[in-house]
Amino acid sequence: MGVVGGRQMGSGIAQLSAANGLDVTLHDSDSTALDNALKSIFDNIQRLISRGHLSVVLFLHSSSSSMADQSEISFAGIFAISAFSSCFAEFCTIPLDTAKVRLQLQKRATLGEAAGVSKYRGMLDTIATIAKEEGLFALWKGIIPGLHRQCIYGGLRIGLYEPVKAFIVGSYYVGDVPLFSKILAALVTGAIAIAVANPTDLVKVRLQAEGKSPAGVPRHYTGALNAYYTIVKQEGVAALWTGLGPNIARNAIINAAELASYDHVKETILKIPGFTDNVLTQILAGLGAGFFAVCIGSPVDVVKSRMMGDSVYRSTIDCFFKTLKSEGPLAFYKGFFPNFGRLGTWNAIMFLTFEQVKKFFI
Repeated sequence: MGVVGGRQMGSGIAQLSAANGLDVTLHDSDSTALDNALKSIFDNIQRLISRGHLSVVLFLHSSSSSMADQSEISFAGIFAISAFSSCFAEFCTIPLDTAKVRLQLQKRATLGEAAGVSKYRGMLDTIATIAKEEGLFALWKGIIPGLHRQCIYGGLRIGLYEPVKAFIVGSYYVGDVPLFSKILAALVTGAIAIAVANPTDLVKVRLQAEGKSPAGVPRHYTGALNAYYTIVKQEGVAALWTGLGPNIARNAIINAAELASYDHVKETILKIPGFTDNVLTQILAGLGAGFFAVCIGSPVDVVKSRMMGDSVYRSTIDCFFKTLKSEGPLAFYKGFFPNFGRLGTWNAIMFLTFEQVKKFFI
């Protein structure tokens, strides 16, 4: 005995076909007649099941969308997959992120240098200088709060993306989701996620911003937990949400660029003859997501890093105009190439890991 169930509603017709000659077509002229007819059908089904003769075929027409795979996985499952994928990508790429932060904070690093001489000259030079002066493991500064951040931020922004997108377009929407709806859903989930995870981002940037201390000068923080404690003790609990404004702007924008562009680029690639949902497609879509994220998010990323790494700025607007006045508009794209190297690689690793791990849950 095999049973496949489904029904089509909306045209006012429900049709059920049974292999044993049961064929009933219903027109819902009124709810009472429909209820009585359905009761009669289910009585017939129960009778046929009891005799072991039933093979029913019904046809289901429901809204189809790109989130079909994830709809079979619970929110907790998607959250766990997202958090794991984000943490793995973070561990692999944090040396590039450390180099990016140092380049973005270059102004502070040159105060004690000769006029016009920059300490760091590009991504590779920054990585080499940090490794030489502070040791190889200094490139992984901030990895603990970085993993804290990804567990919360990475899990929430991706875990909430499909439910929010479905809410925006409606659960009965049929066809490809418009790009605007994808962007709006990603903006909302990025803002929510980083509002919760801001303290972890602050500690991560503070640890990455610390260079090698001169002899006899103690470090500001001995580790992630010490940084949380010291900031709360010296600056107050509210200080953990320093830079929340630019951080929400930055992460909402970058999240929209990453998730919406990955979703859209992958959808576009799959329409090209010969392409399937495989590793190559996922890597290409991930690199595309990283590129769009850096192009759009670099200015707010620079402001966020400076706000969190230096206490001389009174507000986001103050940081923006001081940077613009003293260093010019190109300062907002400082660290662009290491940022793309990091975000492009990060997105490729994260989305590839996410897509592959997700298969075990479906």
